[in-house]
Amino acid sequence: MGILNIDINGDTISLRRDVLTSELNQILESQTLERVKYYLKRLENGIQEVKTNKINDINLLRWKEYEEIITDSLWVFDKRDTSGAHLAWYWGNFIRQIPHQMMLRYTKKGDWVLDTFVGSGTTLIECRRLGRNGIEIELNPEVAQRAKELIEKEQNKDNVVNEIIIGDSRRIDIKQILGKYGIKQAQLLIMHPPYHDIIKFSKDKEDLSNAKNTEEFLKMFGEVIDNTTPYLEKERYFALVIGDKYSKGEWIPLGFYCMQEVLKREYLLKSIIVKNFEETRGKRNQKELWRYRALVGGFYIFKHEYIMLFKKK
Repeated sequence: MGILNIDINGDTISLRRDVLTSELNQILESQTLERVKYYLKRLENGIQEVKTNKINDINLLRWKEYEEIITDSLWVFDKRDTSGAHLAWYWGNFIRQIPHQMMLRYTKKGDWVLDTFVGSGTTLIECRRLGRNGIEIELNPEVAQRAKELIEKEQNKDNVVNEIIIGDSRRIDIKQILGKYGIKQAQLLIMHPPYHDIIKFSKDKEDLSNAKNTEEFLKMFGEVIDNTTPYLEKERYFALVIGDKYSKGEWIPLGFYCMQEVLKREYLLKSIIVKNFEETRGKRNQKELWRYRALVGGFYIFKHEYIMLFKKK
């Protein structure tokens, strides 16, 4: 790919060589003088100016350089990223690409991210990598401790705040937690709740995975939303990672039930991303068995989950 450094009035401007080549080719292929002037002016602006918005650090004048950022609604990943401190030790943890993409699109460096279900600490690991401050809440002390140990293995080059608080996301005093750092609201909210009772994460009756039925699960999930929404800044984003479940011969559209719970509150739906997964710990080395079960039961094997993106009104 290569980087080209250009000196302009004593300042060094870095440009990707392939992007610059593409821009120059577009100028050379222009059919009219007006288009040549337009593309030259655009190139000049991209070199000399920075245009971002209030929710991220993307320079829109050099948008072609951000190939890493996904803008499609279908995400297909061949394998889980286990680089750095990322390890797939936790049942039900999500892949690091999810918080990574959400932070690039919907936060600036130094912003605050609130995550209400720690899991293996994936969100805070990405906070360290990208220079975002992060607070995560976890009900299970053992899970919280193991996640802390994993997060500490990731370099904190920007010296950001990364803290795990043990408590119930439905009731914990978030105002007090944020106040400790002199802030009132976060700029991004991330939730990856249990997919009801597919995996039992603890024996604690306050655990969403121990809800007696779907209705109780949704009630408990709604309480998490109610407890966190006041502490998400207005017009900022909430990413919900959720999947469906299959129970007693019936597909339960848990993701869309959860979406409706969010939309009962002060949110707009911005996108629904469908993310594939090739295998889970529960299905690993059992592909033939699950294929047989699907044929017998008349259903299709889960190969996807949702990333539902909301904007606070």
